[in-house]
Amino acid sequence: MPIFVYYIIGSLLLLTIIVYLVQDRFIFKPEKLPPDFQFRYDIPFNELFFDISPGVRINGLHFYRTDPKGLILYFHGNTRSIKGWAKYARDFYRYDYDVVLVDYRGFGKSTGKRSEKDMLNDMQFVYNVLTGKYPEHHIIVYGRSIGSGFAAKIASDNKPRYLILDSPYYNFRIVVERFLPILPIRWVLRYHLRTDKWIRHVNCHTYIIHGTKDRLIPLRHSEKLQRINPHKITLIRIAGGRHNNLPTFPEYHNFIRDILKY
Repeated sequence: MPIFVYYIIGSLLLLTIIVYLVQDRFIFKPEKLPPDFQFRYDIPFNELFFDISPGVRINGLHFYRTDPKGLILYFHGNTRSIKGWAKYARDFYRYDYDVVLVDYRGFGKSTGKRSEKDMLNDMQFVYNVLTGKYPEHHIIVYGRSIGSGFAAKIASDNKPRYLILDSPYYNFRIVVERFLPILPIRWVLRYHLRTDKWIRHVNCHTYIIHGTKDRLIPLRHSEKLQRINPHKITLIRIAGGRHNNLPTFPEYHNFIRDILKY
């Protein structure tokens, strides 16, 4: 075998090991906040803490109404923290819904070492606490981008009123393979977040909102998700929408209004 083939194989093996070890840094881009950070917003809110286990504490924000129609549990994307994502609470708060946003482990003030299993368990813990305060049929689970996987899993294991997925992926592995096609991602990736698997077990109606010009997670991901159960999954296409700008479109807000009014 020519020596350059050994170099290629060795290089791919080294790259595979590196990706396995440092993938957390590529997948998650958290903003970390000091424990004494003070949130400030001009609508009523409380700061929440969910003590999962020793050394693991999940931080959240609760924007509340005096007489809410229900609760939106919002799972955000893979960047920043709830400090920045909280601006989207207004999109639901204006329709008389309470909104709870939570940070994953290592984001904001949340603590703990990340793994897919532990993060999913964290979100289920949060959901369990919230069902002690809200009737479950008044809870709507919303997942944005990477948060769509967490939202789909929670909706599959529970009985919320609706599931809303914003720019979701069919299967997280497929997204990663687009950027690292030469590596055995199936065996290297520690986060699979099988939206395609979990959505099959969601009993409530699911609304998917996706931009037609999303280049990070193309629209075809949502189209494949809808085909899993077209009678229970409504796909809403935002013409011209990209991955990070759907709330700039009036159509997005019109659809949110129409979903929440029922």
